[in-house]
Amino acid sequence: MALPLTNKLKSLMKENPISMHVPGHKNNTIGSLDKLNINMDMTEITGLDDLHHPEEVLYESMANITKHKDYDAFYLVNGTTSGILSVIQAFAHTSGDYIIPRNAHKSVFHGLEIARGNALLLGMDISPNTYQYLGPTYSNVDYFEKDHKLAVYTYPNYYGECFDIKPQLEHLHKLNIPVLVDEAHGAHFDLEGFPQSTLNFGADFVVQSYHKTLPSLTMSSVLFIHKDAPLRQQVINYLSYFQSSSPSYLLMSSLELAHHFYETYKSDVFFDKRQKLIDYLEQQGLTVTEMDDPLKLCLSHHAYDGYELQTMFETHSIFVELADEYQVLFVLPLWHQHDTYPFNDLLNKIKRLKLTKTSSISIEKQIKTTAIGHYKFSANNKTRTVKLEEAEGKILATHIVPYPPGIPIMLKGEKITANMVKLLRYWSNQKLRVEGIKNNYIEIKDE
Repeated sequence: MALPLTNKLKSLMKENPISMHVPGHKNNTIGSLDKLNINMDMTEITGLDDLHHPEEVLYESMANITKHKDYDAFYLVNGTTSGILSVIQAFAHTSGDYIIPRNAHKSVFHGLEIARGNALLLGMDISPNTYQYLGPTYSNVDYFEKDHKLAVYTYPNYYGECFDIKPQLEHLHKLNIPVLVDEAHGAHFDLEGFPQSTLNFGADFVVQSYHKTLPSLTMSSVLFIHKDAPLRQQVINYLSYFQSSSPSYLLMSSLELAHHFYETYKSDVFFDKRQKLIDYLEQQGLTVTEMDDPLKLCLSHHAYDGYELQTMFETHSIFVELADEYQVLFVLPLWHQHDTYPFNDLLNKIKRLKLTKTSSISIEKQIKTTAIGHYKFSANNKTRTVKLEEAEGKILATHIVPYPPGIPIMLKGEKITANMVKLLRYWSNQKLRVEGIKNNYIEIKDE
């Protein structure tokens, strides 16, 4: 039997890859995952409790995940997605529409489909630094109504940028609209020198992908539920629907280890190494844009687009989180005393980068807000595929999602315009994965 995945992973490890991407353990060089043993991959035998009815060791373990006195923590072994789906589904049978920002992760829109829910789509401000969605335009609060049943916010954005979310949460709560915050990239927030978590601002539900920035295994996340959150028990019940009935004890133990890392972390080593890295990058002629979250850096160059920079870094076995047409994104390690991260190797490889182009490239950069819109649930039972050239006037039967970051740029149920066809061609030709487009074909509703 061929073993393509296993062999690929082994081959990659032989390259001694340097991680500038998630997960936060950075190829097991950050934190203490070496305390895990594959023999610990067990099931719910006597003494190991039951995640879906915790009364003993798992109950105690989750009770120790204390980031704020007003919240209880719940382990997620199917990733942050399972927490998002559980909260959205819990509100499915209440009246009103959802409130969703346009930079919501695809899992939010999947949740809307499962819940057969409609949503107010918030207009967004665009970041002048990354040209990505930053946060909902504050004037959006004028559109909030009491009959909206749940707001889902993304904070921070994928690039580590924050916006002033606190007044929007306060306004929503004045209207008795509960809020779920997708804080997937903020599990390390509230550490010294890092942004504040929305746990400090009274969000009803906050979900964090521990594995993205803290040293836990991929798919391990935590849902924090406010002690006074509406439909609290229904959300807890749905966690059993959207998670495996055979949860991984390795994942749960890694969450416990990662939270201990978080509670004992000192950030002085991190900031010292971060500055040294920035100095080396700038010496190579790269422009380093520092994000609100110090764990994220965006790198650009006047003569290279982001995809070219990604290829250049990967030639030296430095793997970035993502590239777009403007830049590459680094997700830094939470360096600490006695970590085994190959920091000196990283600096040496950066010194060997050959950025030889001199003429500047021209990339159109637009900074503008987006408008309020609406997402209407559409049940597409019959679909077919068509070439992009034949798509104008048809109804999309699937979301169009560049991945990463996993944020839909076009939504299922939208009518395809001539301009959208041009955009679809553009995304089809980009050097990244775009879910929903395959070999210049897309899926449409068969009417």
